[in-house]
Amino acid sequence: VQLQASGGGLVQPGGSLRLSCAASESMDSINGIGWFRQAPGKEREFVSAIRWSTRTTYYADSVKGRFTISRDSAKNTVYLQMQSLAPEDTAIYYCAGGRPITSTIRTERGFVYWGQGTQVTVSS
Repeated sequence: VQLQASGGGLVQPGGSLRLSCAASESMDSINGIGWFRQAPGKEREFVSAIRWSTRTTYYADSVKGRFTISRDSAKNTVYLQMQSLAPEDTAIYYCAGGRPITSTIRTERGFVYWGQGTQVTVSS
């Protein structure tokens, strides 16, 4: 499965962006799609994830209440709606797919398919 992340860009603090993660084929074989991000000089960190079949969602504490993950099965696409963006949200955002177990879904374990990343810059 190939994943293509898009939708990044430059936005002012307080603004919004919607990221997309499109799969090259049906995601029925993948039970979890996640978003991770890596800021300059920092390790990649978990942002959000969604179970493909149940739509159960997971969020990092730092984005809870501001970001919303969703999926469109007809388009084999997962979205990350980001609101109230702050400079600390600046990072390269990666989408990933796999079969992570619930206890480790907030880590990279179980995510075997990775997109190329899309840059999000929050700055005035």
